[in-house]
Amino acid sequence: MMPLLEIEKLKTILNTDSAPIHAVDGLELKILKGETFALLGESGCGKSMTALSIMRLLPETAEIIEGHIKIDGNDLLLLPETDMRKVRGKRISMIFQEPMLSLNPVMTISSQIKEVLKQHFDLHHADAQKRILGLLQQVGIPDASRRMDEFPFQFSGGMKQRVMIAMALAGEPELLIADEPTTALDVTIQAQVLDLMRDLQQRTRMAILLITHDLGVVAEMAHRIGVMYAGEIIETATCEDFFQQPAHPYSQKLFAALPERAKRNQGLAVINGNVPPLSQAFQGCRFAERCDHAWELCRQTAPEWIEIAPGHRVKCHLFSKENESEYQVNMREKQTTSAIEAYHATPHQDSPLLNVTNLKIHFPIYKGLLKHTIGHVKAVDGISLTIAPGKTLALVGESGCGKTTVGKGICQLIPTTAGSVQLNGSELTRLTRNQLRKKRAEFQIIFQDPYSSLNPRMRIIDIIVEGMNALVSDHRDRIKPEQQLSSHQKENKVDELLQRVGLPPEAKWRYPHEFSGGQRQRIAIARALAVNPKLLICDEPTSALDVSVQAQILNLLRTLQQSLGLAYLFITHNISVVEYLADEIAVMYLGRIVEKGHVDEVLNAPKHPYTQALLSSVPMIEATSRRTNSTHLKGELPSPANTPSGCYFHPRCPYVMPICRKIYPDKSTFSPTHSAHCYLYSQN
Repeated sequence: MMPLLEIEKLKTILNTDSAPIHAVDGLELKILKGETFALLGESGCGKSMTALSIMRLLPETAEIIEGHIKIDGNDLLLLPETDMRKVRGKRISMIFQEPMLSLNPVMTISSQIKEVLKQHFDLHHADAQKRILGLLQQVGIPDASRRMDEFPFQFSGGMKQRVMIAMALAGEPELLIADEPTTALDVTIQAQVLDLMRDLQQRTRMAILLITHDLGVVAEMAHRIGVMYAGEIIETATCEDFFQQPAHPYSQKLFAALPERAKRNQGLAVINGNVPPLSQAFQGCRFAERCDHAWELCRQTAPEWIEIAPGHRVKCHLFSKENESEYQVNMREKQTTSAIEAYHATPHQDSPLLNVTNLKIHFPIYKGLLKHTIGHVKAVDGISLTIAPGKTLALVGESGCGKTTVGKGICQLIPTTAGSVQLNGSELTRLTRNQLRKKRAEFQIIFQDPYSSLNPRMRIIDIIVEGMNALVSDHRDRIKPEQQLSSHQKENKVDELLQRVGLPPEAKWRYPHEFSGGQRQRIAIARALAVNPKLLICDEPTSALDVSVQAQILNLLRTLQQSLGLAYLFITHNISVVEYLADEIAVMYLGRIVEKGHVDEVLNAPKHPYTQALLSSVPMIEATSRRTNSTHLKGELPSPANTPSGCYFHPRCPYVMPICRKIYPDKSTFSPTHSAHCYLYSQN
């Protein structure tokens, strides 16, 4: 069968002042019609550059110097730009990794999707609007008829990603390139989006190139898998073969780095070192310096493709027949040296570090020239939570439910409408601006989008040192001269922080745009840690990271928690991370916490129907566990500007009763630590 997409010996370089960077180096790839091919690998391995090469959307400093990219046998590299515009959005569409940078901030959502329809279809205005509305509803935008005429800044990160997916699907492409399409999405919307892509694929035989670091998504979506490392593919296999027996040592390390409940009191396996600079000339295996099984041959000679099973190929000397004995020795050594250091639980302390009581954050809705207030968006509608020193509370829920607003409200980055936020007994909501500045060192926030939170005009060393300087300025009267850090000491501390989050010290002289998305997130974490906070609010801190770097960050967070007694409010949609890191979990829906308890209580015996729906939507690693559409949460998240009467979840609840539509349920208690708000159980 003739492949839809065929890439032959593709080489893409980035021209720099020092030396060209070989971002894609001799890549070969085939994707059939109706097939999903997943491309795995760490940040900086060249996955996104491969996608941009296919679309011919490379940055100005990049160029394709060799190879062919063929669609149905036609080489895209030979087409003039005018013809290529007819291909983009119609034959090939792309979901970009960072929707915050890909959407035009001065155009409404409907106008941006209409551009795609206008380019490739002859639709009247009414038909185009109907098509846009249907696309937004398909990807789960609540109140789509109203929100389609809003601007990107009015959407959360997850909803921006959904808009990008709707835009990519508007042209009904033959090939969809999905670069981390579900990174910013919670598990329920992720499940809907994956089903939407699968349904389109079945109806139109659309091919999908799926670039992701989520092995659960790969297990559910992919037919074939390619593992990419340092600009080249090093292993290809069917989905079943890959998950049953990953062959390359790098692939095995990716699996070992996955967080799960069984590893909770252990450190996660990490891949030591970093992806090598792609500006260097490689002689042997590119993974040799980080491989547990490497020997002299690996450093001297680059491995060729070896087929270890039908359709399963790997670039590794361990699988050549002459090196079979060496492979067996290395595997035995791996079995005897795979023990991972265990963590010791932090002793429980009765007095909480953070105490939030009945917190409300409402945003007024204005209308008319005189800006009359006609209503309120109830982003946070009366939540209470506590976090003890050295403990982690995970806050989970769908995009738009108010999780990020809770974090910003605790940090006093946005005004609170009502309620109390106490940190170490100090009421933060009553502090003046100067008093609050002096408290900032005690609590820091890691934002969801690292690109927007890093100053593009500052070098990394200046970004990290900025917090240290602010701390010294605010506490100059209490810091002795001998305790103040010199410029040299600050630079050494920056080096140490960068190394702790998996970046080389020389990275401090670079700017944020010179890093991948995952690397920027590591910089944001290093900046937050620079002032030694007591409470760290982590807003999706690992969502942009591949599994190997995620393991480093989770190990780092655990180690810091054990040594410094740090408390974490961990905002996430990654349930496997919750299983591994959290002590307690709070499930949030439309501004309110619907269930709360110890992590084992909630995950093992979820009580609220919404919690049950969340957990049923989590993608599983086992390839045989692919869900059917019927197991998902149905309906759309209501608008926080027009919350339902009674229980907010009743329009989507499969167990709804008449009383659910009238009065919000009181707390139902199942243990001293486990409670939920649901009429299915006796009310307190």
